[in-house]
Amino acid sequence: MTLNTLLDLAIMIFAGMFCGRMAKHLHLPNVTGYLVAGLLIGPSVLGLLSDDFLEATSIISDVALGFIAFSIGNEFKLSYFKRVGVAPIVIACLESLFAVLFVVLGLIISGQSVPFSLVLGAIAAATAPAATIMVIKQYRAKGPVTESLLSVVAIDDATALILFSLAVAIAQTLTNSGAGLGAALLSPLKEIGGAIVVGAILGFIFLIPLRFFKKQGNRLSLIVGFIFAGLGLAKWLGLSNLLLCMAMGAVIANFSPDVGKLMDICDSVTPPIFMLFFVASGADLKLSVLPTVGIIGIIYIILRVVGKIFGASLGGILCKCDKSVRKYLGPCLLPQAGVAIGLSLAAGVAVPEHAPQIRAVILCATLVYELIGPAITKLSLKKAGEISGK
Repeated sequence: MTLNTLLDLAIMIFAGMFCGRMAKHLHLPNVTGYLVAGLLIGPSVLGLLSDDFLEATSIISDVALGFIAFSIGNEFKLSYFKRVGVAPIVIACLESLFAVLFVVLGLIISGQSVPFSLVLGAIAAATAPAATIMVIKQYRAKGPVTESLLSVVAIDDATALILFSLAVAIAQTLTNSGAGLGAALLSPLKEIGGAIVVGAILGFIFLIPLRFFKKQGNRLSLIVGFIFAGLGLAKWLGLSNLLLCMAMGAVIANFSPDVGKLMDICDSVTPPIFMLFFVASGADLKLSVLPTVGIIGIIYIILRVVGKIFGASLGGILCKCDKSVRKYLGPCLLPQAGVAIGLSLAAGVAVPEHAPQIRAVILCATLVYELIGPAITKLSLKKAGEISGK
């Protein structure tokens, strides 16, 4: 069933609002309701939204991720890192590394080939920040776990790209189809470094008109314009759009005295954008992949969770973090979506004979993690004492 674009968007908003309210009555995060709404009206169930429509409106996802990344970047204040040191970096590296190690070892022990295990296991490092940020915003979570979580999910994008590239390089070497570790690692390092440099430059340019435009409407236009510019440049130059927008937000956070006002402006206009993004994400989830994943999918889904929790806890212990960080940060790192799906497509180059299987496992994992992840994040933050009420 296909309606015109505006009616489809209206259906997405109304379905998201209704399911978001139902989720609230069940004491679940709104984002869970949005994802369920998308799943219900998407191709897998009612078919009110077509695959063609979802592909045509992918710009909504780009814009939403741009705002989310910009918001995360605003948490990268130098004063925060002076206070906590390298703890977020250590935790991000270890939770990513152990998620990969646990999944790879589990797959090898189950009898899978080493190249296949390396490539699929490497995708386990990726964490989706969007759902986590929505839970934090909805419940206004505040405390050491929340602070650490925002930094870790931001750094995670970089660690995931590096670990995946390293695993692919090793897999290609084992199958005699690679160009070596150096060449394979050069591309993601350029992608990460270039994104940070371009994002920082945009951030400093952003500071100039901020001095002259004081009204809320003008500043909203500036925010939208620079985020759009960042997303466009990232696509044009082949850089990470998340890291680029994060870097831009980090510059604003550290060099603009008006950063608080800017984030208030963002928060006043982004709710419908985020709702559309998560409803579209839910519609993209495919129930049909569930029966196809078998033992490989179960290993991936379970051991990734174990690796994330173990690595985050170990990092917290090594850095002598607050007890709540050591205990509750790991379970907040379950959501996995866009970056992982993108890496699953890239994985087909390294082990093309396993491409359909890798794609099915990651799509299934996305379905599971996106539906249960927000609820677990809420529960973890509540147990940490950083969310009040129900």
